[in-house]
Order: sequence, then C-alpha cells, then structure tokens
Amino acid sequence: MRLFIAVLLAVWPVAAQAQEESFADWLADFRPRLEASGASSSTVAAMLDGIEPELSAIERDRTQPEFVRPLWEYLDIAASGLRVRNGADEIAGRRGMLTNIENRFGVDYEILVAVWGLESSYGAIQGDRDVVQSLATLAWEGRRRSWAEAQLIAVARMIDRGYATRDELYGSWAGAMGQTQFIPETYLARAADFDGDGHIDIWNNVGDALASSANLLSEAGWTREAPVVVEVILPDAFDLTTWNPGAARMTAEWSMRGVTRADGTDWSADTLMYASRLNLPAGRRGPAFLTFPNFQALMRYNNSTSYGIGVWLLSQRFNGEFTIRGDWPEDDPPITRSQTLALQEGLLELGYNPGTPDGMFGPNTRRALMGFQRDNGYPVDGYAGRIMYDQVIATLAASGSTGD
Repeated sequence: MRLFIAVLLAVWPVAAQAQEESFADWLADFRPRLEASGASSSTVAAMLDGIEPELSAIERDRTQPEFVRPLWEYLDIAASGLRVRNGADEIAGRRGMLTNIENRFGVDYEILVAVWGLESSYGAIQGDRDVVQSLATLAWEGRRRSWAEAQLIAVARMIDRGYATRDELYGSWAGAMGQTQFIPETYLARAADFDGDGHIDIWNNVGDALASSANLLSEAGWTREAPVVVEVILPDAFDLTTWNPGAARMTAEWSMRGVTRADGTDWSADTLMYASRLNLPAGRRGPAFLTFPNFQALMRYNNSTSYGIGVWLLSQRFNGEFTIRGDWPEDDPPITRSQTLALQEGLLELGYNPGTPDGMFGPNTRRALMGFQRDNGYPVDGYAGRIMYDQVIATLAASGSTGD
C-alpha cells in the first residue's frame, strides 16, 4: 500500500509519461475539427502553426499537493491585511464605477472586489502562460481532452470575433485568463462590455473584468444585499446525527433548533426567511457557519468552500474590523493526501463505502466518515482531521485487519 501511495502522490517525471499518441498526431487530428467548428484559416494557423507542448502544464495537472493547507491558514492569506488595504484603496478610487456595475447587475460590489483580489491580486497576477499552448498540451495529454478542446474552440471564436488577438491570450497553466480568471467558454458566455466600446478586455480594462464577474454571479442567482455567510454558534446539545451538509433548511428552523448568531445580534426577519446550509469546515470544534444561496453562487465561480468563505471574509473586512469569532482547531489540522488514501482504505475495510480510494476527500468519503462517527459515538461532523484519522486507523488495528 505504501508503494501505491508513493506512486500516486509523487510528481510524475513528464518525460517518462509516454502519451498514447504524439503531439503531432493529436494536432493533425484536432486541426480539421477546429476548422470544422467555423474557425477561420488565419486563426487556425495563428493558434496551431509551430505550437509545441508545454510539459509543465501536464505536471501541474497530474500532481496533487501532498499537504492540504488548513482553512485558517488559507484565510490568513486570502483576507490578509495587505489584501484588505489594497482592496479598500481600489474601492475608494473606483466607487463610481463599482456602484454602476452593482446597479446594472445586482451584485454587491464588495464581493466583486473580493473576487478580483483573490483571483489576480487586483490584476497584478494574471498568469503569464500562453493559453493556447497550455490548453493544447492538456488536450494532447488526454485526461481532460474534451474540456481542453472545447476551450480551444472557444479561443478561436474569441479571436475571430475580435475579442482578443493571439498574442494577448495569456493566463494560467489551466487556461484561466485575465483579471477575473475566466476560462474561454466562460468568457464567451458571461464576459460583459462595461464601457460599451465593443471590446471586452478582461486583461486591461477593470470595468470589463468586474462587470464580467458580476454577470457570471448574477446568472448564477446572486441576490443583492442578501446574506452570503453568517457565523453561528451551535448549542452544546445540537444533534448532528441527522445533519446533511448538502441540505438546506429555512434559517428560522435553524433558529428554532437553538442556532444563534456568533456576533450576538438577533436574527432579522428577512434572514430567517432564507434557506441556508450548516457548514462546519473544520469540524464540530471549529467555527460554524450558515451559508446562503449567494454562497452557492460563489461556488459556481470556484467550487471550493475555502474560496467562498475567503471571498466573504475579505468583502466584510473592506468595511472595517471584522473577525471570525470561533476558535480554529489548530491541534487537529486536515490530513494529507496519503493519509486520506489510508483513511479511505481503512473505512472501506471497516464496512463504510468511500468509493474507490484515490486520496481525494470528496462527498462519498465524507459520508463514509460520518457513518463511522455515528456508529462509534463521535461528533458526526465529517471532518477529516488528524484526530479522526487516528481513530479510524486505531479502530482498524483493533479489528485485527492490516488494511493491506
């Protein structure tokens, strides 16, 4: 098992990973399909003539980091003092533009500035990779071929419609572009021309970039001035055994079960009428949050709880001192990828089904862990910290199984 873990989590030497076909063969197959999609011959040539794979993109795509950063450390970076100050300065200097965008799309501008700050440090870090080269490399590599080829077709449409030149298409190794890090298909579907000049420039035009984010969030269901996240306190006797992290209840129902606001204020009548989900990102011992439909809209931008809480926290700090009141369980950090694999194998051996063990903690593993917690008298919070990892491994050892 240890050998398998080492193979799974090591950084693959790219040169040793022979593809099923050469890059030239993939290119010869894709070029006529790009032409058939309607791309002009000049655009096809500009994109594909002389292109070579960028092997570091394959390495980045195949390699998952061994260590998972605790949420409290991520938030220290996401909503750092420097990021707050820079964002507040941007708000002060662009308030008129931001208010116009908020009024047009119905998305609170503090959230837009927070997204901007997390995606590119307010435009300072947009990525310097050739997007076409990166996407072509990922398409050839094959793990996400259909997705990467669809992005390349979208790139061709961007060029043919005059949205960007071939030389302007730079971004991340995975094809995200501009100050708001849109992938090409999202750019075509959601990018917005804020200043009406007929050119949607998310690289250099802050108005276009933020209007595009606003349009994306608006289409995802954002409601202006509605709650995003509220930190809460659970009563000591709160029963987690029937808790479903993905299920929403009316906030009034959470209130009836004794859930109170962490800031000590009363629930407003409006907030009580919203559906919300109970989120325990660091388990029962950490801060608890109710997350609202606007939080789910943020998940459409980046499907990460850490990201969503980071955007919310940063947006709150633009308006002055704001802190999460609950204590983080710093003695119980999230487990590593290899420990997650061992946890999955242990749960499977004990009769709980986490799906195929792969070292990635997803919904199936969470449900399996919650089943183990429920049956063994632990708080049913689904949090894969070091303490619960040790309990699963100890239970496995006591059962007489080695897990091999």
